[in-house]
Amino acid sequence: MIKKLLHKSFSVLLALLVMFSTVSFTIEKHFCGDVLIDISIFTEADKCAMEAYEVALEKITKKSCCKDVIDVVEGQNKLKFSSFEDLDFEQQQFIASYTCAYINLFKGLPKVTIPHKDYSPPNLVTDIQVLDQVFII
Repeated sequence: MIKKLLHKSFSVLLALLVMFSTVSFTIEKHFCGDVLIDISIFTEADKCAMEAYEVALEKITKKSCCKDVIDVVEGQNKLKFSSFEDLDFEQQQFIASYTCAYINLFKGLPKVTIPHKDYSPPNLVTDIQVLDQVFII
């Protein structure tokens, strides 16, 4: 029971690990001056109220006070699929011997039958030591 539960949980964990290592996403940050206004993941960051006035300010100062910073976190896009035949002979031999040794760890001992397990001794009517007069000295 526990072995099946561990097997399923490790399988789900490894599947999630592969999924999250291949996911790419962007983080957008909107600054107004040096102040962080909004952070957004997967979507565009909200603009501040200065964006409406910025068009007029750009005509006068030729410089914008707002800026957007985009950070891209890229996941891996190449997954390597290899088979047992791609390995060296020594690596194949190691994996095969390790697998056999690991599987043999969980083999149980052969069931031993005890023929007198359910046998109950007869009731003693007389004390045999006294009857035969055999005493331990």
